Amino acid sequence: MATVRLRRGDAARELVAYNRAVFERFVRRLARLPWKEVTRNREIGHETLFRTLVHILNVQEVWLVYIVPGRGRELSQLFANPERDPTTWKGFRTYAATVWSGIDQTLLHLSDRDLGRRVRAPWMPGRYTVRDAFFQTTFEEAHHLGEIIGALWQDDRSSPAMTWIEITRAAPRRKR
Repeated sequence: MATVRLRRGDAARELVAYNRAVFERFVRRLARLPWKEVTRNREIGHETLFRTLVHILNVQEVWLVYIVPGRGRELSQLFANPERDPTTWKGFRTYAATVWSGIDQTLLHLSDRDLGRRVRAPWMPGRYTVRDAFFQTTFEEAHHLGEIIGALWQDDRSSPAMTWIEITRAAPRRKR
């Protein structure tokens, strides 16, 4: 039996697909809650459940749509864009579609070689690579989803499933 080895670019694509699937599970769960609950100040990092989801998108966009493709000079224009701060689910969905579409464009041309390329975020000191940017966005999302999980627990609500295996593996077929 031949062993299939994934290129690192493919692994990055898998990681982004996982991040997106988990994120969308949380969006669906929170969208079913009353608006007042989603926008109540919870004393978490970005105050509300809704603002925390928006922040996750902001991070994904900055790193994977601007920093990784070398569009850092456009950040001041991006930061001034009011669509990055939606105040309704409709605005959120429009913004999310823009972010994920931009990430898809970045992934379209991603190669193994790109992952070792140095990138720079003006607010972050140090030296890091495209590979680091993918890990940064992944762990940042996990951190903030953890805040959401804690807030849901405080309200005796469960969070969606988010394990790698549940998200990335097809559900087994049931025998009839």
